[in-house]
Formats: sequence, structure tokens, C-alpha cells
Amino acid sequence: MIQNEQELEQYIMKVNRCEEEIGKQIIGQKAIIRQMILAILTDGNVLLEGVPGVGKTQMVKAIARSMSLAFSRIQFTPDLMPADITGTNIIMREEGQNRFQFEAGPIFANIVLADEINRATPKTQSALLESMQEKTVTVGKQTYLMPKPFMVLATQNPIENEGTYPLPEAQLDRFLFKLNVRFPSKDELRDIVNLTVNRQEETLTPVMTADDILKIRQVIYDMPIADSVMDYAMNIVYNTHPELKDVPEITKKYLSYGASPRAAQAIIKTAKARAFMEHRFNVSFEDIQYVAFPVLRHRIICNFEALSDNVTPDKIIAQLIQIQTP
Repeated sequence: MIQNEQELEQYIMKVNRCEEEIGKQIIGQKAIIRQMILAILTDGNVLLEGVPGVGKTQMVKAIARSMSLAFSRIQFTPDLMPADITGTNIIMREEGQNRFQFEAGPIFANIVLADEINRATPKTQSALLESMQEKTVTVGKQTYLMPKPFMVLATQNPIENEGTYPLPEAQLDRFLFKLNVRFPSKDELRDIVNLTVNRQEETLTPVMTADDILKIRQVIYDMPIADSVMDYAMNIVYNTHPELKDVPEITKKYLSYGASPRAAQAIIKTAKARAFMEHRFNVSFEDIQYVAFPVLRHRIICNFEALSDNVTPDKIIAQLIQIQTP
């Protein structure tokens, strides 16, 4: 447990230094890096969506190195089986007798990169559900605890639909954030080429440990939040439900389903984490607005009219924020 204000400041500086270290290997994408750190500090899973080659895998590796966390990468394919992820019981022969021994799969790491998660079948995708929510894996009748901290960072390609299996809403809801990784600008593209082709890459220095992350989480959870800020966040989530009477017209027109209670929980805890990273110990309305987009964009379901009018989830979220802002 963090004991005093001086120690608290040291941990804030560690988080900021970690952000700087990751920036040595990842050109641009500063907002994505910060949001991924927010997710780690609040014990959440992240879904990264972007075209191939924009650095999603490299970003996850850099985060793991800078935080001294065990990293594991799983390439999802249609023939991948659940046991390939979780592990399985194997027969061991000792002194003339057979016994079963559990051989842990690649999911037993601090940060698990589920690369192209939507290429695996629903049966294989479901192998992640228990570990993402309960932080355990059950094989046979035995349940195994995941290491702490533990999080799944999954990637998917938005432009290739053939041979993919879209994630069901129940699994999407288990991701704290959905982050859209943009293509780099022309200047960033030049810097990426210089970094990776024309000279050696920067070496990252680990600046945090798993124990540091667990201590920071406790500080974030204990951070107070004003009633007015809490109500502001709850109203945004409430207003995503078209079946309710007193919601904005844009919700009734363009949404089929609204966000779950997990969304409200996610907004509050990640807003606290952002305040922490900004050297503040009170949550502001602006913190709520910042995290609302990655928290809600994969949890609200747009209808056909939204698709025909080219109205995206982010446009709806922006409108709901504007309506609620005092």
C-alpha cells in the first residue's frame, strides 16, 4: 500500500516515464498508448482495431517490456482449439504409474496478445471469456488462477471480413476499451521508416513492475468522485438505451441497444485513472468525456438507419456528451 504523498508522486512519475519509454519505439499513437496504460491500471482488457502494419503488436510488446510484465502472443486462426490457449492435462509416467499433469497454455502471462481474434471460431473465442472476467482458467474439474496483473489485448482487422467470426456482444462487453488505431501521418510514416529500416531500434528500459501496478490500482479505486460527476457519467450511459422514455431523440433514432452496467463501471474507474495520470486526485467532467468514447463505442449497437445515414457510434457518443455537458 502507498503510504504517503511523496511515494504517490513517485508512482505518478513512474507511469509518466513508462509512457515516454513506450514512445521511443512507437511513433505517434500517443492517445492509444495512454488509453492502453489506463486499461492496465484499471485491470481491463482492450480490443485494438486497425489495418495491418500500423504497429499494434509492437505497441503491446513495448508496453510489456516497459512494465517488466510477462508477455505471450497467440495467433488466432480457424483451426486453433481452446486447449491451444488454456493448456491441457497430459499423461506423465513415473515409476510405472500414470498420472495427469496440467501443462499451462500461452494464456498464463501478464499480458496476452490475442492477434486477429476474429479469425478463430466462436468455440475458441469463448476460451478467453473466463480468464477475461474471472481471471481464472478451468480445465477439467480444476480451476487455475491467472497471474497478477492479467489482461488480454486483442487485435482485429476492420477491412477483411472473409473467413472471420465477429465477436458476440457478450464478449465485446468484456473489453474495457475498444481503440481504433489510425494510419500514421506522412511525417510519422517517415519517422517509422527511419526507426525500423535505417537504424537500430531504441532499447526500452523497464520502469515499472507488477507490484507497482497493483499498488496504483488500489489508489485509483480509493479515489473519491463528486456526486455531480458520477451523475454526469450515469446519465451518458442511461441515455444510450432507446427503450427508455426520457432519452434523446438521436438514441431512439439510431440505436438498437444501449450500453451495459459494465460500461458505467468502466467509465468511472478509467476516469479516476486518467485523473491520477494528470496529477489530480479528483475526477472532472472532462475525464468522463475522454474515456466515454473507448468505453462505449463497442457497447452501443447501431441500427440500419444509422448505417444508411453514415452515423457512427462515435458521432452518437459525441452528441450524448454535448447534451449532458453542464
